[in-house]
Amino acid sequence: KIDTSDKDVLTSENISATVSSEMRRDAIIAVAVATVLMLIYIWIRFRDVKFATSAVIALMHDILIVIAFYAISRTNVGNTFIACMLTIVGYSINATIVIFDRIRENMQSMQKERLVDVVNKSITDTLSRSINTTLTTFVMVFVLFIVGVPSIKEFAAPIMVGVIAGGYSSVCISGALWFIMK
Repeated sequence: KIDTSDKDVLTSENISATVSSEMRRDAIIAVAVATVLMLIYIWIRFRDVKFATSAVIALMHDILIVIAFYAISRTNVGNTFIACMLTIVGYSINATIVIFDRIRENMQSMQKERLVDVVNKSITDTLSRSINTTLTTFVMVFVLFIVGVPSIKEFAAPIMVGVIAGGYSSVCISGALWFIMK
């Protein structure tokens, strides 16, 4: 029985090992389902499994970076973990699709160019947009981290890491991976 006179007990969130492992399992299932559905969506949208595969590999990079952040910072795996992972997956895939759309457009308009030049031009065309989107998102989440309550800070810190990783993987990994697979 919990002693209700102790303020620390009432204000802190205690998660047993069973609940924690259950949350971890639920997070893995949620990210796996979201990833498979995105793989199918991108495959259908771009009519090329290589676009889908390279996007999913870039997503896995982002997820692994955020999990490493959780481990290194010893952040508790709590209620926000699943929301954090799914938010990062959604953010990162959006930036990747913008680059893939530009690659597809440039492949049609630059048919006589080498594929490497098409990919480089596509990434260059979307670079300022990707940097601006990443920076503005990061600044807003950073402000939440600075002025937020502890539960918001617990959500904002991994999101900041995920936004940076997602911006990096969209610009530097996904297009290059697609080119290598192609």
